Amino acid sequence: MGARRLDKLEEVQKTALIKHPDSPGQIVYTKCDVTQRESVCDLVKEAEEQLGDVDVIINCAGVMYFTEMKNGLVDQWEHTVDVNCKGVLNGIGAVLPKMVKRGKGKIITISSDAGMRQFQTLAVYCASKTFVETLVEITRRELVGTGVTLTTICPGDVKGTELIMNNSDEAAAKKIGVEIGKPVGEGFNRNQLLDTDDIANAVIYALTAPPHVAINTGELYCRIL
Repeated sequence: MGARRLDKLEEVQKTALIKHPDSPGQIVYTKCDVTQRESVCDLVKEAEEQLGDVDVIINCAGVMYFTEMKNGLVDQWEHTVDVNCKGVLNGIGAVLPKMVKRGKGKIITISSDAGMRQFQTLAVYCASKTFVETLVEITRRELVGTGVTLTTICPGDVKGTELIMNNSDEAAAKKIGVEIGKPVGEGFNRNQLLDTDDIANAVIYALTAPPHVAINTGELYCRIL
């Protein structure tokens, strides 16, 4: 696992070991900034040295800023592009050549339903996720027959994530019923949200599907019953 906050990675490691004490697997982590290519390459190198060849990479870093374009919050635009676009590129680039050479590998990217439809006050975010969808789909087609598969998971709103914590354009967020400064679920005006387990289960399904099954894009929404 790699992320900027080592305390969060340690928390995930401890939680997983408590929940699965008999698991034969190892959980290791290191600091990583997905916006920096060298940092992602170092993460992959560390994984190879400790665990062997990388069979799977899951790109899941992301930021989302609610902002009206007229407000010109350029720093937030650039941060969105750096994390959501360059971060995915860096992840793919760090593992793809070796996967192709070995003839196997899975690349899973957590995208968003915003990559397939447009939402008010999220122009840059939607554009970044559209970039991800296009990048992955064309790369997937290029790699048919190589043994390397690419999948995007495109969730709707997921409860408990910190995706909107650093927003500052309160007027933009208010327009679509979002209270910023709180985790998703506490500040969202929504009837029902997805759980993080729902996304994890979709990832597991993509990872465990047999080789002849192609899972290109999975959209997840909560259904009101």
